[in-house]
Amino acid sequence: MPDTAKPLAIVTGASSGIGYELAKLCARNGYDLLIAADQTAIHDAAKDFQALGAKVHAVEADLATLEGVDKLYAAAQGRPVGALLANAGHGLGHGFLDQDFSEARHVIDTNITGTIYLIQKVGRDMRARNEGKILITGSIAGFMPGTFQAVYNGTKAFIDSFSFALRNELKDTNITVTCLMPGATDTEFFERAGMEDTRIGQDKKDDPATVAKVGFDAMMNGEGDVVSGWKNKFTTILANVTPAGMLAEQHRKMAEPGSGKR
Repeated sequence: MPDTAKPLAIVTGASSGIGYELAKLCARNGYDLLIAADQTAIHDAAKDFQALGAKVHAVEADLATLEGVDKLYAAAQGRPVGALLANAGHGLGHGFLDQDFSEARHVIDTNITGTIYLIQKVGRDMRARNEGKILITGSIAGFMPGTFQAVYNGTKAFIDSFSFALRNELKDTNITVTCLMPGATDTEFFERAGMEDTRIGQDKKDDPATVAKVGFDAMMNGEGDVVSGWKNKFTTILANVTPAGMLAEQHRKMAEPGSGKR
């Protein structure tokens, strides 16, 4: 994409939800955009961001694959990336033994493999310039065993941990790594995960625009991690002192199929 005086931000999972709101914030704060998602809606989202004054290039790709990540990275055409907002991810409900393994693997490859592959590629370029900001969307789900969401919570435990480690590895550089850890947010997540009949799927959720603003501000300030919302902050504090077995049982009550209002 053509170089301009504006810095470039790459935002993944930008067709809806938190990623869409993060991309809007980037556009409003002087970034051009390279956005990606595995849905055709990414092209409609691009028009919204262009209306905010950003130059936008949209890539429709499956970021669970190395080929999809390579396609996105190549679309930058060597232009320096000022900010990488690695937000792509999805979940999967129901018991692990009842899940189609190809779907479970796609969660792992999207949330972990594709995410860290993109971070490594862009991060190496940032290190060569000694400049850049990285925002990784983790989750408070990474603090607790995810009964009936076991694979998803496991991936977020990885991502939360990975973010802290990468930040420390880069502490002597001008590259910042921020981990945004939201709770349940009002997005397409629970519908795509097949969790509409669960308590957590039906309960009131956080506003994605508010969550994105918390994460964006933390990234711009170079903060290491941020949990959006006081309720979620309280949840993470409790999770650190509650036995894992008890956390797993609590999660069952929220995520077990049929646990929502019938």
